[in-house]
Amino acid sequence: MTNKVSRNDPCPCGSGKKYKLCCMQKVQNDDVKQKIATGIIESYKQMTTGFEKELEERTVDEVAYDNIIIEELRKGSSIKKALKIAAEKYPDEALQYDDDTIGDIESHYDYLLKHEAIKNRIKIG
Repeated sequence: MTNKVSRNDPCPCGSGKKYKLCCMQKVQNDDVKQKIATGIIESYKQMTTGFEKELEERTVDEVAYDNIIIEELRKGSSIKKALKIAAEKYPDEALQYDDDTIGDIESHYDYLLKHEAIKNRIKIG
């Protein structure tokens, strides 16, 4: 059985102050932070469910092609150089681009990099 600390009780930290004047606010703040973090994770999972399903439907070569591009971008290569390197290895998967579409392609791969970092940060599968 857990004894709940009332706001006017002595603080369990041993400071001699009343709980309401000592650690109560910190406990409440920690609870709020936990609820916010849980909400963010759940929202993230909901938003990415469709994206994850789409990724699961891809061929092995499509995944390998994207992985080469992402690895090259991590090394600091430009998007055009990364696309060229990936296309040399997987010509059937090569994206066709021009000056009008390269920005969209770059945004796509930037999203993939950020998506991966977010997943790792919040420890989602």
